[in-house]
Amino acid sequence: MWSGYALRCYSHFIQMYYFFLAYIHSHLLTYEQMFICQIVIRMSTDIFLWIAFSIPKQANSYKNIIMITAIISPIHDCKLDIKIDWCNKSRREKQILIILALEIIERWEHPLRAKLPDITSQSSKTWNLSLRTKVMLIFLVLALGPLIIIGRFSLKLTEELIGSMVIRQLENVAADKVAILERWLEERKADLKLAAGASLLKTMDARTIGPYLDLMRKQYGVYKELAVVSADGKIVFNSREKKQITDNSGSKSYFVRKELFISDITYAHDEMESSFLIAAPIVADDGQFAGTVYGRVGTTKIIVYILNVSLGKTGECYLVDQDGRFLAHKEPRLILSKNISQSDSFRKIFEKRDSKESYLDYRGVEVLGVSLKIGGTNWYIVVEQDREEAFQSAANLKRVIYLTLLLCIASALMLTWMISYHMLSPIRKLSEYTDIIANSKVPKEMGEIHRRDEIGLLYRAVEDMSRKLQERQNHLEHKVGLREAELKKTDIILKKAQLMAERSEKYAAMGRMGAAVAHEIRTPLTSIKLFMESIRAEIGISDEDEEDFQIAMNQISRIEVTINRFLDFAKPQEPVFQTINIAKLIEDLLVMVRPQVNRQECFLAVAIDHDLPSITGDKKFLSEAFINLFVNSLESMPDHGTLTIIAAPDNFVANGKTAPCVRVDIGDTGLGIADHEIEKIFEPFYTTKATGTGLGLPLVLNTVKDHGGEIRVTSKIDEGTMFSLYFPLKPDQPLWESNGKNTTN
Repeated sequence: MWSGYALRCYSHFIQMYYFFLAYIHSHLLTYEQMFICQIVIRMSTDIFLWIAFSIPKQANSYKNIIMITAIISPIHDCKLDIKIDWCNKSRREKQILIILALEIIERWEHPLRAKLPDITSQSSKTWNLSLRTKVMLIFLVLALGPLIIIGRFSLKLTEELIGSMVIRQLENVAADKVAILERWLEERKADLKLAAGASLLKTMDARTIGPYLDLMRKQYGVYKELAVVSADGKIVFNSREKKQITDNSGSKSYFVRKELFISDITYAHDEMESSFLIAAPIVADDGQFAGTVYGRVGTTKIIVYILNVSLGKTGECYLVDQDGRFLAHKEPRLILSKNISQSDSFRKIFEKRDSKESYLDYRGVEVLGVSLKIGGTNWYIVVEQDREEAFQSAANLKRVIYLTLLLCIASALMLTWMISYHMLSPIRKLSEYTDIIANSKVPKEMGEIHRRDEIGLLYRAVEDMSRKLQERQNHLEHKVGLREAELKKTDIILKKAQLMAERSEKYAAMGRMGAAVAHEIRTPLTSIKLFMESIRAEIGISDEDEEDFQIAMNQISRIEVTINRFLDFAKPQEPVFQTINIAKLIEDLLVMVRPQVNRQECFLAVAIDHDLPSITGDKKFLSEAFINLFVNSLESMPDHGTLTIIAAPDNFVANGKTAPCVRVDIGDTGLGIADHEIEKIFEPFYTTKATGTGLGLPLVLNTVKDHGGEIRVTSKIDEGTMFSLYFPLKPDQPLWESNGKNTTN
């Protein structure tokens, strides 16, 4: 979006620029010329926009400007050419050019104008920022913008102040060194003037001059050589050797000076240090010139006592002459051998430059330096210090400022995030809250609102609206719930009625079938039984056939038991209720099954509460049900095991209600029952054993139901099964479990 705005502003600027040029030359252009200029300007602007929006978004903006400018410039030149050649064309040619220009601009303008809105909309979508991001950007710009400007200004000001301080320090050091060196040179001149005025030197007698000059050289300690030359140029005395003094600079003339003189610093190959000469004239008592006294002074004293400076690790001070040669330096190898005339140091010394500007010294290192001329000589003292060391404090300050800026940015980001979170999180929460309401979901409580600003008012308004909507929804749901509850209750009653009808019809059919089957089977079975008993009574049975006879009679009895059980299930008898001590009933029944327990070598675990309340029931039916469960448990444990019997008072919980009852648990450690079989074990004729009718557990279920109780089964494969029987204290207060079983693995 911003790039599109920038390009448009730039194009309008170019358009205004072209109109301004046309206005400047309006006194030379006719109306047609002005019109042609406007056409060219519009063409150039449209071409600019077309190129700007045709370049991919990832392209560099600077490249876009360069390409656009490269195309607009020839168009501008073309416009100027049209202006110049216009005066040479006829009116007919001018009209033709105008028509052609209008056709060109129409061809350019329509596709460009049609394309710009789409590009602008795409650009605006690309820069779609969240409100939090916008707040953070605005806060960062407003908070860090002045800080960055102040930091930048502080750095610049600090560098200028440090530069001024360093230059001032260098200037002070240079001035001090110049003053010391000038004073030291004046002292040397005074030494020779004093010596020249001595009466011993005026005699020009080497025997008297020698001891005096030797004593003088030893006393001052700065003179390498002292000599006296007569007025005619002959050496009267030389402290090193008796010879005529020659100028080491190359001149062959004698050093005969009638005035005070200081030579240039020279360096001889046979000497360890550079030196210079100071000469003073000797005037006789009659006022006539008698000769010259010379003193050769080494530069070691200058380097040690004068040129040594304390300017950090890189500060140094040295002497150069007007030709840029080193005269005195802490490194002797540079003296008179190194020339700095081609370096910035030399130009800094002899050219007028800003003293605060840094330059490259003879080492090629950027330094700050000051140079001063020593009075009475052609010598220049230079004091320099590396810029890096001089601005070390500025560099440290820069690091501190940058670190502070980073900390400020981090703090500003955190503060901005906290402020934006404080400002925008309620809005986001409101948005989520309204989305929940819009999706017809039950919204959560918004919590207590402590804010007193506009957002707090908005919160309370939305919460009030939500509460009213919720009340209406709850009212409607209550009405709908009542209707649904009535329908559900009716549906449950209908399903129960259907189930009871189906079960009654099923049992009735089974009863009719059972009666018919029992009648058809019992009659011939009775005849067979009577016939066999008559044979035994009349004919007798031999001992060999007695066993077979007993087997046949047992099987006949078994068939009779099966028929009777089937008839009991098909046409159950009405139970005869009486008060039963269920604890004593279970103990009596255990006496009957204990022999089978011993035969199977099983362990019998019995836990019967002595305070077990009595129940109302049919003793015969309950005994058959318990015996059936005991036998089933023992048959499920062919190889040892544990038969567990627990009887205790309990509370039966179903459908959110609780009722007091007596609970009897009968468990085994047998093979267990599979999940898919638990739902079927109470169905008639379903059995998992090789023998059996599959009517035992259905009879148990009917007995428990007739007593108003419930039965639940829990089982795990290879761990065993537990049957839990719940009996109400009174049969007229049945338990509320409708399905009669609860299967859990």
